[in-house]
Amino acid sequence: MRLAIALGERNLGLTWPNPSVGCVIVDQSGDAPVIVAQGATQPGGRPHAERVALAAAGARAKGATLYVSLEPCSHHGKTPPCADAVVAAGVGRVVSALEDPDDRVAGLGHRMLREAGIAVSAGCLAIEARRAHRGHITRVTKGRPAVTVKLARSTEGFAGSRSGPRLMLTGEIANGKVHLMRAHADAIMVGVGTVLADDPLLNVRLPGLEGRSPVRIVVDSRLRTPQDARIVTGAREIPTWILTTVEAPVEAERVLTAQGVEVLRVPADAAGRVALPEALRLLGTRGLTRLFCEGGPELADALAKDDLVDELVLITGRSARGQGDVAALGLSLQDRMDQLDLWAEEQTGPDLFMFWERP
Repeated sequence: MRLAIALGERNLGLTWPNPSVGCVIVDQSGDAPVIVAQGATQPGGRPHAERVALAAAGARAKGATLYVSLEPCSHHGKTPPCADAVVAAGVGRVVSALEDPDDRVAGLGHRMLREAGIAVSAGCLAIEARRAHRGHITRVTKGRPAVTVKLARSTEGFAGSRSGPRLMLTGEIANGKVHLMRAHADAIMVGVGTVLADDPLLNVRLPGLEGRSPVRIVVDSRLRTPQDARIVTGAREIPTWILTTVEAPVEAERVLTAQGVEVLRVPADAAGRVALPEALRLLGTRGLTRLFCEGGPELADALAKDDLVDELVLITGRSARGQGDVAALGLSLQDRMDQLDLWAEEQTGPDLFMFWERP
């Protein structure tokens, strides 16, 4: 099952709106178990992991045990149900990590398998699988993508400086890890302040993974994103969406859309800013399941205030004594952290990654 989960995790960011599932088929008829096939949900969401693995196993699937990181689907979509394919292949036993909370499945896949005489065990490594499928679970239960907030801070707790140059707090190894996290997201989100201050590319720059740059999203209530910003001039190469309010100027939208940017309008909150709960629900309807927020302390605190943070990745880098004056953790995020669980820490070169998640 650890292998099945890992196989699914490889394609995170490529399969939305479908979950990225992993599947392993094992022949246990001999003296020692033998893995006969592996599969993962393919880019674009099809074919599903079970069908990939069953096709690779062929006749060796008969009587074998199939391990899968999420309950096989039971509904007819663009393809017939995976549960039907498992039955047709003559699989003897299915071990799944999770019941799929999607209303179209929700235990029906497991029931179909049992009714066909297949032994089914559910719940193997459920915690790990739930973490891997956080995006899918959040979208089908809450109607929005799961939000991971990434923040870097100095050892003194600062994320930046209001008046000085940008603080480079983390090293090359940590930066590479962040780019890998980008590659496994459906979209990266920042606020317009980050665009105005840093003119970021918001892409993946790891050798060989450049093609896995996710959708780029800017929260910009008044459409202040410059037409010569790098995310705008490159919008035809990497999809770029701007979330704005219904009151934002139409002429600014015309200028941006002429360069390939897609402008999405939602209601404003009481302060005249993009109403984040409505914005995330809109992103959910567009199929996004995993949103990686790199917008800095202000956007992170706004998400926390609306209880929209599902995972927090906090990176502690070098000292910035005498340079920083912008706290990495705002008051709302500090309060919200009391409701999150610290589940992992990882030293990456000189930098420390700490991972919190919603229980």
